[in-house]
Amino acid sequence: MSELIEHIVILGGGTAGWLTAGILAAEYQARGGSTLQITLIESPDVPTIGVGEGTWPSMRLSLQRIGLSEIDVIQQCDASFKQGSKFVGWKNGLPDDIYYHPFTAPQGFGEANFVAAWREHFSHLSFADTVCIQSQLCEQGFAPKQKTTPEYAGVLNYGYHFDAGKFAQLLQKHCTQKLGVKHLLDHVTQVVSAASGDIAALLTKQSGAVAGDLFIDCSGTNCLLLGEHYGIPFIDKNQFSINDRALAVQVPYRSSDDPIASPTIATAQDAGWTWDIGLSSRRGVGYVYSSSHSTDEHAEQTLRAYVSKSIGPKNIENISVKRLSIRPGHREKFWHKNCVAVGMAAGFIEPLEASALALVELSATSIRDNLPLAKTDMAIVAKRFNEVFCCRWQGIIDFLKLHYALSERNDTVYWRDVTQRDNLSKPLAEHLSLWRQRPPAQQDFIHGNDIFPAASYQYVLYGMGFKPLAHGIGKTSDRIDFALRNINDNIERARKYMTAIPTNRELLAHINQYGMQRI
Repeated sequence: MSELIEHIVILGGGTAGWLTAGILAAEYQARGGSTLQITLIESPDVPTIGVGEGTWPSMRLSLQRIGLSEIDVIQQCDASFKQGSKFVGWKNGLPDDIYYHPFTAPQGFGEANFVAAWREHFSHLSFADTVCIQSQLCEQGFAPKQKTTPEYAGVLNYGYHFDAGKFAQLLQKHCTQKLGVKHLLDHVTQVVSAASGDIAALLTKQSGAVAGDLFIDCSGTNCLLLGEHYGIPFIDKNQFSINDRALAVQVPYRSSDDPIASPTIATAQDAGWTWDIGLSSRRGVGYVYSSSHSTDEHAEQTLRAYVSKSIGPKNIENISVKRLSIRPGHREKFWHKNCVAVGMAAGFIEPLEASALALVELSATSIRDNLPLAKTDMAIVAKRFNEVFCCRWQGIIDFLKLHYALSERNDTVYWRDVTQRDNLSKPLAEHLSLWRQRPPAQQDFIHGNDIFPAASYQYVLYGMGFKPLAHGIGKTSDRIDFALRNINDNIERARKYMTAIPTNRELLAHINQYGMQRI
């Protein structure tokens, strides 16, 4: 076998497999003349989870780069625009307990101390509403762009909500018809090893041996290559995330003109939290909970009670509930020899803040950007990949834990347990101590591999009521006057935008009928 990387084999389809295939093929095959071949093997018997997905704004660049039309994504995947997350009941459970983590950073972020200006002059408003117009527009159901805005452009930053099964189908069609990816529907029966310990080939039931130089494991929680074949240990992280069950349902809109929510709505419950994702054709709703704090039966009652508030108790009788298990954690390393795990094969914590697909994007783009020409350099690339993604996984764990650790709730055993701070990671504990002195800043993340920016930490911290120390020491670098000008401009822009931007439903209806201006 050649020492050059000439054939990449991806095991597993779904969103992770096909998005990885698309990101790699668009770089190495789309222009023609490349000797690099990409083959994706997936079992014909593995169903998609199909609970609906939320993405980060990074997905826009990924889809644009692989050559997909945003119009096709909207029209073929029941997609809608996601502008962030809305948290209900996480701080104290009172009726006014709502805050936003929008996708758009404050105007002028990093140039002044917006937290100090907010606390001194606008403490009667929420932090997000003060420094960013997006939370206000989300609350009123507005879209992130106008009807005349071209594909992938926006007045505000946005990602997507979409049907994960339909999205995978669209990616499959695009990858095979436009990007030259070879698709095999087949069962892998054996992993064939080379003398070096690398994977030489995957033996399939119908297609025989499929040889390759790099194997990407997108086989989900089964982790057939990195886990089962190589035995790379799974590192359990349930000490940081105790939610190990999820229920999911598809909920119809009551009428064709029901509002379509821009944020993912995360509502705290007695033993976990519910997600509520508004697609163009329906909602995807689920309940993430701890089996140590709730029976499955009580969890289903909780989910049905949540759904019945919006569609009525009679309409929930025929709703089918899908049950899922969660094992919070990730592999000890993600790239071993000539095998790298992407997606659920690498790990999963919980759906809060929708980091799963973002990690798929980051993993695939890292493989794309650092793919060695020859297998002799693969160990160097693997070492760096593992270092970077260990940091990224820890960053995700810390950011998700932050949502629980700041809560004042103690009304159930679950909330008393999940808010305990004795199991904070050392970096998160140190950051919380530091952030009592000053707001989070990008220089706090010295490794540079954290996937949540400082603005995200500020939205969550001050949305949850985090109280900095009142030391009364002002600094020139705070630039309070600059911050106040931007805040006042933000308030004025919010008024103007609400008269110029359509609602989500209006914009989606327009796109589904007329399309968008292509870039």
